[in-house]
Amino acid sequence: MTSPSFDADVEEALHGRTAPTRLRVEHLREAMGITNIRPRLSWAPPAGALDTPTVTQAAYQLTGSNGWNTGRVESGQHALVPYSGPALQSRSRFKWRVRTWTKNADGVETASAWSEPMSVELGLLHCTDWTAQWIGPEEPIVPAPGERPGYALHKTFTLDRVPEQGRAYATAHGIYELFLNGIRVGDQQLTPGSTSYATTLQVQTYDVTALLRPGTNTVCAILTDGWYRGTFGYTRDADMYGTQTSLLAQLELLSEDRAAVIGTDGSWQVSPTEILSADLMAGQHVDFRRTATAQPKGPAGQGGTGVDGTAAVVRTYSYERLTGPVAPPTRIVEELAPVAVTRLANGHQVVDFGQNIHGWVRLTRLAAWGKTVTLVHGEALDADGEVTQDHLRPHDFRRPGAFLPAGQVDSVTASGAAGEVFEPRHTTHGFRFVSVRGLDADLRPEDITACLIQTDLEPLGTFECSDERLNKLHRIVQWSFRGNACEVPTDCPQREKAGWTGDWQLFAPTAAYLFDVAGFSRKWLNDVRADQWNNGVVANISPSPGPDITSADFMAFVNGSAGWGDAIAMVPWELYLATGDTAILAENWEAMNRWLTFIRTTAESQRHPDRAGAASIPAPHEKYLWDTGFHWGEWMEPDGPEPDLFAARNADHGIVATAYYRNTATLMANIAEVLGHAEESAALAELSEHVRQAWEKEYLDPTGLVAPASQANCVRALAFDLVGPERCRRVTDQLVSLIRQAGTHVGTGFLATPYLLPVLADNGELDLAYELLMQGSEPSWLVMVDRGATTMWELWNGLDADGTAHQSLNHYSKGAVVSFLHRYTAGLRQAPGSAGYRRLIIEPRPGAALTSAATTHLGPQGRIDVHWTIRNGHHQLRASIPPGTTAEVHLPGEPVIAVGPGIHTFSVAATVGTALEPQLVRSTS
Repeated sequence: MTSPSFDADVEEALHGRTAPTRLRVEHLREAMGITNIRPRLSWAPPAGALDTPTVTQAAYQLTGSNGWNTGRVESGQHALVPYSGPALQSRSRFKWRVRTWTKNADGVETASAWSEPMSVELGLLHCTDWTAQWIGPEEPIVPAPGERPGYALHKTFTLDRVPEQGRAYATAHGIYELFLNGIRVGDQQLTPGSTSYATTLQVQTYDVTALLRPGTNTVCAILTDGWYRGTFGYTRDADMYGTQTSLLAQLELLSEDRAAVIGTDGSWQVSPTEILSADLMAGQHVDFRRTATAQPKGPAGQGGTGVDGTAAVVRTYSYERLTGPVAPPTRIVEELAPVAVTRLANGHQVVDFGQNIHGWVRLTRLAAWGKTVTLVHGEALDADGEVTQDHLRPHDFRRPGAFLPAGQVDSVTASGAAGEVFEPRHTTHGFRFVSVRGLDADLRPEDITACLIQTDLEPLGTFECSDERLNKLHRIVQWSFRGNACEVPTDCPQREKAGWTGDWQLFAPTAAYLFDVAGFSRKWLNDVRADQWNNGVVANISPSPGPDITSADFMAFVNGSAGWGDAIAMVPWELYLATGDTAILAENWEAMNRWLTFIRTTAESQRHPDRAGAASIPAPHEKYLWDTGFHWGEWMEPDGPEPDLFAARNADHGIVATAYYRNTATLMANIAEVLGHAEESAALAELSEHVRQAWEKEYLDPTGLVAPASQANCVRALAFDLVGPERCRRVTDQLVSLIRQAGTHVGTGFLATPYLLPVLADNGELDLAYELLMQGSEPSWLVMVDRGATTMWELWNGLDADGTAHQSLNHYSKGAVVSFLHRYTAGLRQAPGSAGYRRLIIEPRPGAALTSAATTHLGPQGRIDVHWTIRNGHHQLRASIPPGTTAEVHLPGEPVIAVGPGIHTFSVAATVGTALEPQLVRSTS
């Protein structure tokens, strides 16, 4: 075991920052093409030197290249400051910067240097800004879903000189890639991204000035099905938003003496491409001979049109849904080389990248002319060492007992041209292994590369401790989230790629500690609101085709489940806690109320048939029980029954649903208070207490035990404050007993697992929490580590003892356990009532023979570091507190110590038989 140390750059960072850093516009590091005319600006205060640490920001000054100058503003605010400069319009551009004045503990004021500038550019705000028309290919016969080709839509134009400025605005019904003179425009992937297209369609804005040239120029877009009409999700539904792909693009060329616009219209040409078919689930199939044998208008595979085309078809679609970015773009964020390449007896070559990811592979060694290489992607190998997909095949609900194909198969037929590269950018897969079939030559590591495709999220949090298995657990949780952070928070990157509400509400607190997910989640919440049904039901999955379609589907009954629909309140609250951004609460407030109204109406108007059969007249408390409708329930409890969705329609999940009724009412009371709705807050708090009392009356037996008894039900009773203080010990003892009866193993499934260890720790059972965390036999987290997992499994036995794979091997939900490592093991959490990490509690709670732990979090106020060790009979704690932040340091056996910004070091001498006495070794504050 090794003791962790601070990253090498900590001291340098604290000493060297003399100007504000981390400039942001509406949670974005890049503000290109935004459509918010009053964006909010944020920055991190400059860190003070260690001998004169900053206490607080006293004032700031903002300036813009458009003439904006606030002058000195007396304020400590440095997050989400509204822009107040000249009115912004379509295409407005400016750079802004900031400087601050800060005061140290002695009241001495210091002016910072000016920050580096940040660029802001608005996109097209109004329908009338568009002269381009929607266009698409003529398709007399449309192939079956998953088998549809890609098209090139292109236009050639002439310039007598290069303009001073060139901008391209583009979007599509489908996935598009834009090329100018054979060069790919920008580095964003899967554009225009995944949204609820019926209400929201993102437009990307590109600076293309450097790609233009005097003379002939060609602009080209490659267009495929994408989310718009491709197969999607567990059910492989297709044509979810429409049946025709379309492109909208506008190239604006500006010089001092002239302006020109080249927009999509009927003069554009449409040509076939090398893409025989492209589908996000099925895969992408390419034949380079299709473009190599034709007269090229650009390099094959790089926006080449291949052949002279036919006229594009002008389509009539709205411009009303168009919007700029809210979340960071999706990119190739990392590339992985193989760790092993193995040729099997059947001639296939199995490539192991050593890490389960989401994305595609880039293949630079192809077969001879006319020969096809097939790539089968998967997360596991069978007994023969071949890639298996058996565990990823979804049920065919329309044919009971049958399964749908797993997909994830690409292929490329070579033309023999020099430098030919296969990179299927119109599909994605979840994989660690690739079976390369049909290639006679032996693959070298440099011939194939795995590309991780992810929304480009900024990392915020770290953890390390003296136990390498826990470090590995933390890493696989991070990798699992990265593999599911593509455009929206998905449940898994292979079988479904769907934005399940339940998955994100469980993991959002952990994700918000590890990464900046504010804009990412805000974009997704826009879709959740758009997809909400008229009666308040929150759909299971967003983005989706919208309430009219999802409510009419034959599987519509599975929507409106407790723990899933509650995401509309739980996710905004967690984002608010992480960022302090009240706007996220305000813009979701109405949707929360509609969801709570649905719950309340259902509870008051319906009774479960079993309850009604037992007593014809309902007891007074029953109007607060939510016990009807479909609920997923705890879902996937170890050794639980196999899921039966149709049987679940009539099951009584009231003990789960009523618990979430209570929790959502409580959260909304808190949210109403934050938003200044005092009367609503009081009413919601009263409702929450009524629901709590009803739950306690209905689901506690006369002895004070939870019934029906399960680990999950006991965990919720404690986590959601469903039982009064006098009964907490009784329920805790019941939970402990159930855990011991399970051989000290986890017995929770989907919903309760994130709360299990914190509930034990908070109720006097810290040692048991660590026993569960360190459990080495199934079911447990460390079984995943010991069996070589590189991402979290959907099931506790995702890879069984025989090495057989079961269901998805990349589901992040169970990974929420690492919040326990941050908040309890390392000991960093926010104080009650704090948001944006302004007030902290630092309380390491070691266990499991750990001798050290460290965590960092880059919050809105700056970087927080906590590092403790146990060495030579002493507990040593070091904490770095950023400007504008206070912390309570909890040390065993002593009063709380309040500290401010600076680096603080404590030592606690542990003497057998005496109280632990904290001694302040050094504190700069």
